[in-house]
Amino acid sequence: MHLAYPAVLAALLFCVGLYGVLARRNAILVLMAVELMLNAVNLNLVAFDVWLRDALHAGQALTLFTIAIAAAEIGIGLAIVLTVYRNRGTSDVDRLRDTAEGHEPAPTGPSIQSEVTA
Repeated sequence: MHLAYPAVLAALLFCVGLYGVLARRNAILVLMAVELMLNAVNLNLVAFDVWLRDALHAGQALTLFTIAIAAAEIGIGLAIVLTVYRNRGTSDVDRLRDTAEGHEPAPTGPSIQSEVTA
Protein backbone atom coordinates (compact mmCIF):
# COMPACT_ATOMS: atom_id res chain seq x y z
CA MET A 1 0.00 0.00 0.00
CA HIS A 2 1.26 3.46 -0.82
CA LEU A 3 1.83 5.93 1.98
CA ALA A 4 0.09 8.67 0.01
CA TYR A 5 -3.45 7.30 0.46
CA PRO A 6 -3.63 7.38 4.28
CA ALA A 7 -1.57 10.60 4.35
CA VAL A 8 -4.03 12.39 2.06
CA LEU A 9 -6.98 11.04 4.03
CA ALA A 10 -5.38 12.19 7.28
CA ALA A 11 -4.72 15.63 5.81
CA LEU A 12 -8.36 15.91 4.73
CA LEU A 13 -9.57 14.81 8.18
CA PHE A 14 -7.27 17.31 9.85
CA CYS A 15 -8.46 20.13 7.56
CA VAL A 16 -12.11 19.33 8.29
CA GLY A 17 -11.34 19.31 12.01
CA LEU A 18 -9.46 22.59 11.79
CA TYR A 19 -12.37 24.17 9.94
CA GLY A 20 -14.71 22.87 12.64
CA VAL A 21 -12.60 24.39 15.41
CA LEU A 22 -12.34 27.76 13.69
CA ALA A 23 -15.89 28.09 12.33
CA ARG A 24 -18.16 26.56 14.96
CA ARG A 25 -19.62 28.38 17.93
CA ASN A 26 -21.07 25.43 19.82
CA ALA A 27 -18.56 24.02 22.30
CA ILE A 28 -19.63 20.40 21.73
CA LEU A 29 -19.06 20.73 17.99
CA VAL A 30 -15.63 22.22 18.69
CA LEU A 31 -14.80 19.17 20.83
CA MET A 32 -15.94 16.88 18.02
CA ALA A 33 -13.70 18.76 15.59
CA VAL A 34 -10.74 18.31 17.93
CA GLU A 35 -11.49 14.59 17.97
CA LEU A 36 -11.37 14.56 14.16
CA MET A 37 -7.95 16.19 14.29
CA LEU A 38 -6.70 13.62 16.81
CA ASN A 39 -7.99 10.80 14.60
CA ALA A 40 -6.05 12.25 11.68
CA VAL A 41 -2.91 12.17 13.82
CA ASN A 42 -3.65 8.55 14.78
CA LEU A 43 -4.04 7.59 11.14
CA ASN A 44 -0.69 9.17 10.29
CA LEU A 45 1.05 7.45 13.21
CA VAL A 46 -0.19 4.02 12.18
CA ALA A 47 0.50 4.61 8.48
CA PHE A 48 4.07 5.69 9.09
CA ASP A 49 4.58 2.81 11.51
CA VAL A 50 3.53 0.35 8.80
CA TRP A 51 5.54 2.14 6.12
CA LEU A 52 8.76 2.23 8.19
CA ARG A 53 8.27 -1.38 9.35
CA ASP A 54 9.27 -0.45 12.87
CA ALA A 55 10.12 -3.53 14.95
CA LEU A 56 9.04 -1.82 18.17
CA HIS A 57 5.77 -0.53 16.70
CA ALA A 58 6.30 2.90 18.24
CA GLY A 59 3.61 4.46 16.03
CA GLN A 60 0.98 2.08 17.31
CA ALA A 61 2.08 2.64 20.90
CA LEU A 62 1.82 6.39 20.43
CA THR A 63 -1.61 5.89 18.87
CA LEU A 64 -2.83 4.11 22.01
CA PHE A 65 -1.44 6.97 24.09
CA THR A 66 -3.24 9.50 21.86
CA ILE A 67 -6.51 7.58 22.19
CA ALA A 68 -6.18 7.68 25.99
CA ILE A 69 -5.51 11.43 25.88
CA ALA A 70 -8.51 11.94 23.59
CA ALA A 71 -10.78 10.00 25.96
CA ALA A 72 -9.64 12.09 28.91
CA GLU A 73 -10.07 15.29 26.89
CA ILE A 74 -13.62 14.39 25.94
CA GLY A 75 -14.53 13.44 29.50
CA ILE A 76 -13.19 16.63 31.03
CA GLY A 77 -14.34 18.81 28.13
CA LEU A 78 -17.92 17.54 28.26
CA ALA A 79 -18.00 18.02 32.03
CA ILE A 80 -16.89 21.63 31.63
CA VAL A 81 -19.36 22.27 28.80
CA LEU A 82 -22.26 20.79 30.80
CA THR A 83 -21.35 22.86 33.86
CA VAL A 84 -21.13 26.05 31.81
CA TYR A 85 -24.43 25.23 30.09
CA ARG A 86 -26.08 24.60 33.43
CA ASN A 87 -24.84 27.93 34.85
CA ARG A 88 -25.13 30.13 31.75
CA GLY A 89 -27.88 28.48 29.71
CA THR A 90 -25.78 28.41 26.53
CA SER A 91 -22.79 26.56 25.15
CA ASP A 92 -21.93 29.30 22.64
CA VAL A 93 -18.16 29.83 22.67
CA ASP A 94 -18.43 33.53 21.81
CA ARG A 95 -20.64 34.23 24.82
CA LEU A 96 -18.19 32.59 27.22
CA ARG A 97 -15.68 35.43 26.97
CA ASP A 98 -17.43 37.40 29.70
CA THR A 99 -16.74 34.65 32.26
CA ALA A 100 -13.35 36.18 33.11
CA GLU A 101 -13.10 38.14 36.34
CA GLY A 102 -13.78 41.84 36.11
CA HIS A 103 -16.03 41.59 33.07
CA GLU A 104 -19.38 41.49 34.79
CA PRO A 105 -22.24 42.78 32.67
CA ALA A 106 -23.55 46.20 33.63
CA PRO A 107 -26.77 46.09 35.66
CA THR A 108 -29.87 47.21 33.82
CA GLY A 109 -32.81 49.06 35.31
CA PRO A 110 -32.99 50.74 38.70
CA SER A 111 -30.53 49.53 41.28
CA ILE A 112 -31.43 48.21 44.70
CA GLN A 113 -29.59 51.10 46.38
CA SER A 114 -31.82 53.72 44.71
CA GLU A 115 -34.95 51.84 45.79
CA VAL A 116 -33.80 51.66 49.41
CA THR A 117 -33.06 55.39 49.64
CA ALA A 118 -36.33 56.44 47.98
